[in-house]
Amino acid sequence: MSDESRPHRTAAVIPAAGRGVRLGPGAPKALRTLGGTPMLIHAVRAMARSRAVSLVVVVAPPADTTEVRRLLDEHALPERTEILVVPGGKTRQESVRAGLDALPADITAVLIHDAARPLVPVDTVDSVVEAVRAGAPAVVPALPLTDTVKEVEPGRPGEPEPVVATPVRSRLRAVQTPQGFDLATLVRAHEKMAVDGEGATDDAGMVEQLGVTVVVVPGHEEAFKVTRPLDLVLAEAVLARRRATDAY
Repeated sequence: MSDESRPHRTAAVIPAAGRGVRLGPGAPKALRTLGGTPMLIHAVRAMARSRAVSLVVVVAPPADTTEVRRLLDEHALPERTEILVVPGGKTRQESVRAGLDALPADITAVLIHDAARPLVPVDTVDSVVEAVRAGAPAVVPALPLTDTVKEVEPGRPGEPEPVVATPVRSRLRAVQTPQGFDLATLVRAHEKMAVDGEGATDDAGMVEQLGVTVVVVPGHEEAFKVTRPLDLVLAEAVLARRRATDAY
């Protein structure tokens, strides 16, 4: 079958094996609750709401794979979307690769989505998928920065740090997920970049190192990452507003 006649099937990989220490002690970050429901469930639903996504692969902490499968079975998810759970690795890069290795042969495009971005709107997901299907090998949603950014010479914690540059703010973007890729391109990036230390934390950055152009589509302010306790408070407020307006 030629590339032109192959069906285009898109999957989403959600690496959720991290502990999320900045949220404080307790369950892994992806299993913390938001509005009474684990953030991971919100993230899976966000991907499954897109009719372009037919498969979601959840990469779980190895010790919690059975628990994650049980949680997914307990919560209502679109029946048209297949859900797989696979054990993750020690780093995010290893976990993403585990998710890619689990994809069936008919997948041609893949989204990589942070479980800690539980409230990304479906329109953002669809925009990324559409850009990949239109021919972009790598796509990221992003927002313009509102703050001026300074590049500094890092020093000891708490000590003053000298500024070395002020990037032009109009050229900067805050990148979100899901990041979308032609599957073959992302697999090639993972094969060429060895895991070093904590590994790569941005898949689009890995693709850039291949010399492949990454394009940006508009992100959304509600696709923020829940990293610290204050982020969780904001996410609860966004979720409550959505539920009050029947938008969720």
